[in-house]
Amino acid sequence: MFSKATLGFLDELAANNERAWFEANKPRYEALVRGPALEFIEAIAPELAKFAPHFRAEPRKVGGSLMRVYRDTRFARDKRPYKTNIGIQFRHELGKDVHAPGFYLHIATDGCFFGAGCWHPEPDALGRIRDRVAAEPERWFKARDDRKFSAQWELAGDSLSRPPRGYAADHVAIEDLKRKDFVALAPLDFDEATMPGLVKLAGKRFAASTPLMKFLCEALGVVY
Repeated sequence: MFSKATLGFLDELAANNERAWFEANKPRYEALVRGPALEFIEAIAPELAKFAPHFRAEPRKVGGSLMRVYRDTRFARDKRPYKTNIGIQFRHELGKDVHAPGFYLHIATDGCFFGAGCWHPEPDALGRIRDRVAAEPERWFKARDDRKFSAQWELAGDSLSRPPRGYAADHVAIEDLKRKDFVALAPLDFDEATMPGLVKLAGKRFAASTPLMKFLCEALGVVY
């Protein structure tokens, strides 16, 4: 699957982030990046089915679990056309975009990691998650502090500096209610990312995030 050569290609792309170079090296991109990514996606599908059967591993070149290499530069100051990381997301079958509940794998030369949860959820979804935390803080704490989950994952993302409107400042879970992201990260070093056992490791990490993912799915009214 992924190899040291994969990371080397990403470094080269970062140093030559222009269309002419990418087109000239597209066969290497296919062999070192897209091919291994699609292989990983196909291989992990049976692992996901064991504990998260409603999340989809779709090994398609376009529109599946592998995120586009092309950056959206329409409103960005940074006009470099290509992403220099590999992003793979396994979304809920009812999710339409990157903000839906999902599992994530990030491969890049400045760091690799696993992700799980809701990153930048839409306002309605964020409100529903906050409402569930506010109404059932003990259930949230049980998921957040689950021993197996917290041993491998750490909550991350952006938070408000002040309590969101409509929630008491002295609520027992106010620090979590300030969250704008309900996402957790788990470390992945370069050796792990390029070893044959990556699929098994990813399955183990994702399975350990079940308490968080189940809570989020219930808050959003979808089956985990």
